[in-house]
Amino acid sequence: MEKQYHIEFPELMKGKKVMYVHGFASSAQSGTVALLRQLMPNAVVVADDIPLVPHEAIEYLHRRCEEEKPNLIIGSSAGGMMTEQLYGYDRILVNPAFQMGDTMGKHGMIGKQTYQNPRRDGVQEFIVTKALVKQFAELTERCFAAESASAEEQARVWGLFGDNDPLVHTFDLFREHYPQAVKFHGEHRLIDSVAIHYLVPVIRWIDDRQEGREKPVLYITLDAMRDGYGKVRSNMHKTFEKLIETYDVYFVVTAPTNDHDFITQSQEWIEDAISAPAYNRVIMTNKSSLLLGDFIISTDDEKAFMGTCIQLGSPDFKCWEDIETYFSRIRN
Repeated sequence: MEKQYHIEFPELMKGKKVMYVHGFASSAQSGTVALLRQLMPNAVVVADDIPLVPHEAIEYLHRRCEEEKPNLIIGSSAGGMMTEQLYGYDRILVNPAFQMGDTMGKHGMIGKQTYQNPRRDGVQEFIVTKALVKQFAELTERCFAAESASAEEQARVWGLFGDNDPLVHTFDLFREHYPQAVKFHGEHRLIDSVAIHYLVPVIRWIDDRQEGREKPVLYITLDAMRDGYGKVRSNMHKTFEKLIETYDVYFVVTAPTNDHDFITQSQEWIEDAISAPAYNRVIMTNKSSLLLGDFIISTDDEKAFMGTCIQLGSPDFKCWEDIETYFSRIRN
């Protein structure tokens, strides 16, 4: 059983509208909607029962976007596939089902089905026909129609993909069209821990960009994150999650080669260590003097860094608990 969380981020998307587009055979009464409202108590979360028929669903969503003018749209599974087509809005796609027709056929979705959550119209059963599967396949062919129009449009879309998803495998397809793809430890459903550790940081980046916020920049070196055995240091992850609420955090990795695989492996290790996205947050350099920022957390005394160096292992900062205490004091 998944650990239950009750965490709120009162400033996240404060005063804004967030639209949620549920997946196939779900509804606006899903637990994800309740979770989003809990996490963002001062945002308005708009969620409707999406029509079952694909062309009706996408038309309905376009109309609702015109009416609500959401600041952010979050779509899951089939809803993520449709959300990709809602161009002109900031969007997060969670395990988007870009191959919905094939998915429905492979996983035995043809025939009588039951909605996973109550629908407002009271209908709980429906029939999936081959014609409906074909319509979903046709709708997926309309994906990626506008992503090449501008770099701005590409920057408005994020994809989150479970590394153990038994239903949808579209990470590589997404990366062919959009660069901002993040893998998380999980399956198909957006559970609480994934929402808190992966979805919330991405929402925060989007919220900061929309508001033009410039947070103080903080760097963390790879050596400060892991010990001599390559294991995550105690309390590092807990401290990191508090830091990203106030600081614009980046990760610094030494650059012994120009090996792309080394860069990718470093990013994957970081994402595994912090259980949060690190896309476009990894900087490779051997000269801290080139880094422009306010703080750096390192095991070395980064004297060339122009900001404040927090040296892990020094008398003042023997462990990550000391670092957490320091930043909580200067924040207050």
